[in-house]
Amino acid sequence: MTTPPRMRPAPRLLLAGMATLLLLAAACSSSGDGPPAANAGTTSTAAASGADTAGLVSTPLQVGNGLGDAPLDSPRSVMVPAGWTASVWARVPSARLEAWAPDGSLLVSQTGNGDVARLVPGANGAPPTQTTLLSGLNQPHGLAFDGSTLYVAESNQVSAYRYGGGQATAPRVVVPNLPDAKGAGLGGAYAHALKTVIVGPDKSLYISIGSTANISPQDRDANPQRATIMRVPPGGGAPEVFTRGVRNGTGLAVAPDGKIWTAVNNRDNIQFPYHQPYGGDGDAFGQVIPEYVNDHPPEELAALTPGRDLGWPYCNPEPDTQPGAPLSPLKHADLAFTRDVETNADGSKLDCSTLAPIEQTFGAHSAPLGLTFANLPGLGEGAVAGVHGSWNRTSPRAPEVSFFSWANGRMGDQKTIVGGFQAPDGSRWGRPVAAVPGPDGALYVSDDQANAIYRVAPPGK
Repeated sequence: MTTPPRMRPAPRLLLAGMATLLLLAAACSSSGDGPPAANAGTTSTAAASGADTAGLVSTPLQVGNGLGDAPLDSPRSVMVPAGWTASVWARVPSARLEAWAPDGSLLVSQTGNGDVARLVPGANGAPPTQTTLLSGLNQPHGLAFDGSTLYVAESNQVSAYRYGGGQATAPRVVVPNLPDAKGAGLGGAYAHALKTVIVGPDKSLYISIGSTANISPQDRDANPQRATIMRVPPGGGAPEVFTRGVRNGTGLAVAPDGKIWTAVNNRDNIQFPYHQPYGGDGDAFGQVIPEYVNDHPPEELAALTPGRDLGWPYCNPEPDTQPGAPLSPLKHADLAFTRDVETNADGSKLDCSTLAPIEQTFGAHSAPLGLTFANLPGLGEGAVAGVHGSWNRTSPRAPEVSFFSWANGRMGDQKTIVGGFQAPDGSRWGRPVAAVPGPDGALYVSDDQANAIYRVAPPGK
């Protein structure tokens, strides 16, 4: 992944004013925020993204009859690998996470509508037939299959259904009383209520439970704990903490070696953690400096093991090769941690040096959401992530679909495989959420801003 462009540090007074504006913003949320303000300093989508776009070409997004409602009523193009094609496959309001059913249909959670849609591919490339599989749910998000059993993660519970004949029947709650905005003690304030669920190789359920806010240390002592990945053993039982310190691990997937990985939305408005100047005179320790915040802390792509701690909100991954130095080149893999000034200034809350390094990262404020593993033509095996893009970064981090090559249990650096959703001025017409490979070898990409599912296909597919 290439290093994002960095502006020269602004004078201290200007930085302080910008910091005040940033502090007025809420913590980033996977539920989707408004588009970022235009920024004249953004010169290209690739520059805003900070990711590796080598080998991509611009190709028109094909829009079939009846699929051209706004924002697809104007010609759109996307960046894809040379020879690939992209088309609008379906229009699905509030399209979030996806799962292929045993009968070859694609299920899509519609979090904003409380529904789960079922899309049956048409014959000979015809548009899919779309119906509502489930309705009246409480912010449905994660979808997972174990044979003919469908698991649906709502904000307050995980339910299991018997799937067959294009129907989901015999619902039963298998994980009740998950924390959401209506939960006891939360008072309606819960920034990351959406849940993701997957079935592990051991047949356990793994469930992401996001943090209450940008920094809310009380989550680590809550019952059930928030900011965690929870495990429910085969056959059911009370959820247990599998990995903690996971601010918002919306992305969950099983790697080829059977390990569980998560893609994490990290914190906002981090304070400068070093006793030294930063683009000005005097000690910058504890100040919120927008130029520093732009690239700190990075979003995590981490393997989960029993008892692992990803550090939030006490420790943050350190991407600088020269920690604390303005314009320091960034590294992306095997990152150690530094103390969070706001919550752990003296290190008494958590010794950050004891934490295992973060295996791989996205650029700060990327907002990775859906995660899967796939073997893609011309790219090989790797992790595929829908990246929603930043909501409060200057310049905005662009939405995209990212790919991390996989070999011998290690991840390569982030590479863009579907881009072009953001204009040079920072405005956007789409925001990918997830990308899953279909039985036909194409990628199916959900977009909750354009309310669409795209079919992105390699040559010959």
